Amino acid sequence: MKRKLFFSTVVLFALAANAQVKSTFKGQDPITAVSTVTRPVQKQWKGVFDKTGDEVFFGNNFAGARLNGVVKIDETTFSVLITPENTPINGSPWYAFKVWSKTNKEIKIRFDYPQNVKHRYNAKISNDGKKWEASQNGTFVKREKDSNYVLTVKVSKDTTWIAAQELKTSKDIKEWISALKNKNNTAETSIGLTAEGRKIPVFSIGNTSSKNKILISGRNHPPEVTGHYALEAFIESLTADTPLAKKFRKKFEVYVIPLLNPDGVDGGFWRHNSGGIDLNRDYNDFNQPETKAVRDFLKNEIKGENKLLFSIDFHSTHDDIYYTVDPELKGNIPGFVPNWLNKVKDGIPGYTPHVKPLYFKPPTFTLFSYLFETYKTEALVFEIGDSTPKDFIKKKGEVSGEEFMKLILESSKN
Repeated sequence: MKRKLFFSTVVLFALAANAQVKSTFKGQDPITAVSTVTRPVQKQWKGVFDKTGDEVFFGNNFAGARLNGVVKIDETTFSVLITPENTPINGSPWYAFKVWSKTNKEIKIRFDYPQNVKHRYNAKISNDGKKWEASQNGTFVKREKDSNYVLTVKVSKDTTWIAAQELKTSKDIKEWISALKNKNNTAETSIGLTAEGRKIPVFSIGNTSSKNKILISGRNHPPEVTGHYALEAFIESLTADTPLAKKFRKKFEVYVIPLLNPDGVDGGFWRHNSGGIDLNRDYNDFNQPETKAVRDFLKNEIKGENKLLFSIDFHSTHDDIYYTVDPELKGNIPGFVPNWLNKVKDGIPGYTPHVKPLYFKPPTFTLFSYLFETYKTEALVFEIGDSTPKDFIKKKGEVSGEEFMKLILESSKN
């Protein structure tokens, strides 16, 4: 009996200890080929869902929205249906909608996704679609084989915005680019058009006559807003009014493509573009207009003595991680990426970068692997966690940018 009691006690202590240790995100397995031939996508019905009784109303008539249906369960509980643009698809359900009521009341919103799709993004709340706070009132309710995310929220005649992440649409990004233009005389243009006719923006920072080129990109995948915030902080460090940034801009030209998938972002898509394809699997076959535009833009710019020395593609995932090229493969500046990440580690006390190689050999499917294979670019994917605090994202982006400028200026002397 004593032996059984001792064993049970040990097991309980072990379980308690494990519960306090946060598991490290291991990253993804090597990427395999998928078809990138255009497929149909589901267009949302846009408007006000007013068949839910005479009190509470839901709406999705804005850029970035995703709401496919609403069902009233009882006087204070509503089910919202969230479906993807098409399938198969990465299970990262994006949602964004408005809700309001004739009277002040507290309601529960149950999120319903297709079978075998799990909730990923805990809700962000806003009163104006601009300033957002993470909701603390979301819970998981068990069902037969899984669980539903249920959000409790107070509603009134004033609109409440609810979204998977803060909204950062093509209009918001255009405004950010305009602010940079006013500050730095940044040259803005477009690398091409999407299937729905939206411009894919690009702007240039630094010395356009320089033969040393750098590429910064983001939003291959629509919901990855935390990655965009890291991109903003990184770019703003390069455009700062500091001696370091000024010296850097005299030596290099940086191309910034901050919104590779404007159709998917404004369409409120989970993962794909308006051709129903994950763009970051199409940098081998180039079936989609967005990937073709990137390829053709770089062909025109990186020629003669010009070199694409370095590139970062910003993304978001479950936790902060850097995906790199296999260290055995040598690019334009061998050893640059690990040296830079070590500098970032030193610049943020208590922070240890999680690094995992993700590209080993052709064919290329992702943007960063294509850039390495085509231009021997020192390339990596800069992933930010879904729930990484904004102040840390900003800090990480700023430190990363400063250490990058120091190191690449030093490397260019050699």
